[in-house]
Amino acid sequence: MTSRTRITLGTAGHIDHGKTALVRSLTGCETDRLKEEKARGMSIDLGFAPCTIRDTQVGIVDVPGHENFVKTMVAGASGMDAVILVVAADDGVMPQTREHLDILALLGLRHGLVALTKIDRVADDMRELAQAELADFLRGTFLEGAPILPLSNLTYEGFDMLFEALDALLKTVQPKPINGIFRLPVERTFSVRGYGTVVAGIPVAGTACEGQEVVLLPQGIEGRIRRIEVYCQPSDTVAAGQCAAVNVGHWDHHAIHRGDTLTVPGCFTTGEWFVATLRLLPRLKLMLKNGAAVRFHTGTSETTAVVYSIEGNRMEAGMECLVQLHTNTPVVAGPGDRFILRALSPVHTLGGGMIVESVDRRMKRNRPALITDLQERTAAVQDERQFVEYCLRRAPLGTANVASLTRRTKIPADRVQTMLAELTVAKRGVSLGSGLYMHRETCLEMARQILDSVAEFHRQSPESPGIPPEQLGQTCPVPRAILDPLVTMLKQQGRLVEHNQRLAVSEHRVSLSAEQANRLAAIEALFHESLFQPPGAEEVAIKMKLPPATVQQELKILCEHGRLVLVENLLFHKEAVDQARAILVEHLRKEGRLESVDFKYLLDTTRKYALVLLDYFDRIGVTRRVGNTRHLGTAERAPR
Repeated sequence: MTSRTRITLGTAGHIDHGKTALVRSLTGCETDRLKEEKARGMSIDLGFAPCTIRDTQVGIVDVPGHENFVKTMVAGASGMDAVILVVAADDGVMPQTREHLDILALLGLRHGLVALTKIDRVADDMRELAQAELADFLRGTFLEGAPILPLSNLTYEGFDMLFEALDALLKTVQPKPINGIFRLPVERTFSVRGYGTVVAGIPVAGTACEGQEVVLLPQGIEGRIRRIEVYCQPSDTVAAGQCAAVNVGHWDHHAIHRGDTLTVPGCFTTGEWFVATLRLLPRLKLMLKNGAAVRFHTGTSETTAVVYSIEGNRMEAGMECLVQLHTNTPVVAGPGDRFILRALSPVHTLGGGMIVESVDRRMKRNRPALITDLQERTAAVQDERQFVEYCLRRAPLGTANVASLTRRTKIPADRVQTMLAELTVAKRGVSLGSGLYMHRETCLEMARQILDSVAEFHRQSPESPGIPPEQLGQTCPVPRAILDPLVTMLKQQGRLVEHNQRLAVSEHRVSLSAEQANRLAAIEALFHESLFQPPGAEEVAIKMKLPPATVQQELKILCEHGRLVLVENLLFHKEAVDQARAILVEHLRKEGRLESVDFKYLLDTTRKYALVLLDYFDRIGVTRRVGNTRHLGTAERAPR
């Protein structure tokens, strides 16, 4: 039984060098399906065929070789894992041989072999010369040292060695990842009677199955997979690297085009601004100006775009640099995707590179550390764990959760969660609880800012036991959304302490002059002497012979230290509040209820003070009011 693998081979080479005939010989399939192709004897669109090599089934994509259809060739090459470069022995290396090889290299292909076709048309010495010329041409390319296999599509000479070489080639190819987020760049679409719309292409990542919900971008229309074919055979699933046709019946196939993307909802979006690395081809005597208009290809999509250099005002042949790309139409592209740039007129390939990330707008080149940051981002994109860590460190507001990191990195949530756990164990990440994470460097910096803000409060108010949390939120530069989790963490670490709802650094000690300490003690004594009929500020000022402003300041300090308690607009000694609560609770436990008017008798005070305290106890749950009657509240019923 033939086993399926997740590898797609492709052809490349100049027109009329025998690519389609080679696919026909390998597979028995005719990939020229259009009437115009049959009439002209020339491929003008992509062709797909299943191919069995030593009991292993792979896909083959056949691309057109004419210079007018290089854009179609790029769309097909984006799905290839390895290439069969086809060169006719009677022609040798031709313009599209060179251009196709350049495009394959720019797209990141690293595996392949060479089919030297039409050997039936040349003598043996010409065959050997053609092989030597090919070997020289391939020197310095990713096909240097690859097998060069002479063969004939008419006599089938050389096909035994071709199958052996293809079998060896397949063992060297690393299939596309299936543990990514499913994404299929649409190669073509059509309608099948009784089934409806079918989209075909080669997924670049992930897997999908029948019944799965999908979304088509950029249209944003959602649907559900009804049926799947892989290598022209029914299948329950489709995986990255497999030539597939996916049936989503109710869509209108006329509204779907090559370049659209089939993916899962909630992760990918379209973009118009991209940061990328660009390498211009070295043998072109060109200079690409900053802001130059180009033809942009990624996946199966094609659009015009403008290129802006980040590291200078012009880009020259052979240069590798960071650029920003602004596409004229929305494009779906993820971190690490490859792209090709071609000139608008005369049409030829300029270079290509790697998408680093989609961005919201054009970046200002004079922004401090921009290039350093983008260089770091570029390196991170090429390693999943490193990219998750980078995105965590650069997260807006300093924190991220699994969902936000999944959307940015395009890595499935379960793997993001695993990597966050690994970063936490490695002390590179910090869990703040409630699903929030922060990078250690960010955490250390923000913790320092919090501690500096608290220390500055101590410097300005040495007599205070600490800063109120709400005041810290107003003065500290740390975003309010993450201030509380960080404060909790610092308290757990013992670097912050809380007393009477005020925060202080652990080493803080209240600093009072002897004169002020005596004054505070005297004022406190006035309140302690009259627990349930405390003095007002004016009375304190008269008795202490102090200015009202001084009295207000000292009363504030006593409140901060928890010696006095502000109940509505009256100040009570803390002991008065504690005693009043104990008396009230004891009465309610014994009698079950208390009429408001009776509380003043329990405290031996006036209605003015008794009702204020009762209302206070209502608010904090000690009592529950029904009309003018109090019952025991939830705060006292709960276990203490």
